[in-house]
Amino acid sequence: PEKLQAAVLDAKANAGLAFDGDADRLLMVDENGQLVDGDQMLFVMAQHLAARGQLAGNRVVATVMSNMGLEVALRERGIELVRTSVGDKNVLDELLKNGGSIGGEQSGHIIYPEISLAGDGMITAVEMLRAMTETQAPLSQLAGGFTRYPQVTVNVRVARKPPLDSIAPLREACARVESELAGKGRLLLRYSGTENLARVMIEGADEVSIRSQAESLAQMLKEQIG
Repeated sequence: PEKLQAAVLDAKANAGLAFDGDADRLLMVDENGQLVDGDQMLFVMAQHLAARGQLAGNRVVATVMSNMGLEVALRERGIELVRTSVGDKNVLDELLKNGGSIGGEQSGHIIYPEISLAGDGMITAVEMLRAMTETQAPLSQLAGGFTRYPQVTVNVRVARKPPLDSIAPLREACARVESELAGKGRLLLRYSGTENLARVMIEGADEVSIRSQAESLAQMLKEQIG
């Protein structure tokens, strides 16, 4: 999106819109040329809908990949973040099963089930522009209300995919890391659905610490099933 960011600044535009090839995903650029991702859009729209009494169940659905900063910021505003496995299908399933006005992924794949059951970047663009217009606030202000936690992901190529909790040394190491994070971060360990990879993702306040933790767990994965 670098060309779009430059174009927004050159044109002194209020916002820029970036769609992927089939336009089911949207990323935005604010008036300062800063990228606005799916987590930020979920934050903006959750607040906008809640302020109008239109956020069903006072809940937002996201996946395990959404930044912990989103969860914390919504909680501070009395809004629950419900997490699903990765994939817009899982987000939609949760919205249909337990209700909700909005859900989506960090990638900018947002679903408004009361408008359409398909993730549609054009709908997301219209709804975000509506929020900007109705609040008369710049995108940078609307999207700047939560602090993004540092997030480190390490991929490990694996020879096989046994259940991760069946690997005793890894299970014990994960328990230690989760104890160290103690509510101030989170650990996500999962296999890729399409490649022979295991992914170690850690979020926390201190990037140096979480990188060390992630690399340590990745090394253990290499030793056990690499």
